[in-house]
Amino acid sequence: MSGTAVDLTAVNGGAASGSSGVAHATELLAFTEAVMGSDDAELARRRAAVQAVLSPDSYVDVAAIIAAFNVVDRVADATGIPLDEMMVAMSGDVRAELGLARFTSAANSRATLGT
Repeated sequence: MSGTAVDLTAVNGGAASGSSGVAHATELLAFTEAVMGSDDAELARRRAAVQAVLSPDSYVDVAAIIAAFNVVDRVADATGIPLDEMMVAMSGDVRAELGLARFTSAANSRATLGT
């Protein structure tokens, strides 16, 4: 929306996160992976690394976004809520670039059509 070009393949390890076009992508991706993982020591290291490059307010925003995406996605998957037509239309390119149809939960969505 801002017009900034980003390489979403960094999310799936397809591009070097440093060349993704997102500021602090290396730290952000590593922190996200650690939050979703089970290694408390790794999480502590990654938390410190991301806090070193972000302001306190930005760090809180990042943590909240990770938590929100995690819970919203799990609730939608658990209840079988499909993407609505507007979201299907708006997100098609991003879903295709990330290869989201490969995930089992994609069966819960009309988004599986061709992506």
